[in-house]
Amino acid sequence: MELGIDVRRFNSFAVVDVKGEVDVYTAPKLREQLIELVSEGSYDIVVNLEGVDFLDSTGLGVLVGALKRVKAHDGGLALVCTQDKILKIFKITGLTKVFPIYNSVEDATSEQE
Repeated sequence: MELGIDVRRFNSFAVVDVKGEVDVYTAPKLREQLIELVSEGSYDIVVNLEGVDFLDSTGLGVLVGALKRVKAHDGGLALVCTQDKILKIFKITGLTKVFPIYNSVEDATSEQE
């Protein structure tokens, strides 16, 4: 499965729309994109996982790493996810306490400003 990543600006946020499967093979592509955004000065990032069909521990590691990078610059990383199968992964791992998770990009960007 191919991983699709689109980056757009929404207010002062960089929104990363992710589609497909985030696994050991595709996660490096997402990692590179997130590192590039932080190195360009984007410290408030929303990762939209609505188009993600599968997320494994490698993908979770990429998101945690990105969160650490933006926090080092007093930024934040929020997730958009309404799919039960993906949310369950965050609940089981306890990452719902680490990441703010929203129902839409609009919610994620309005509550953080």
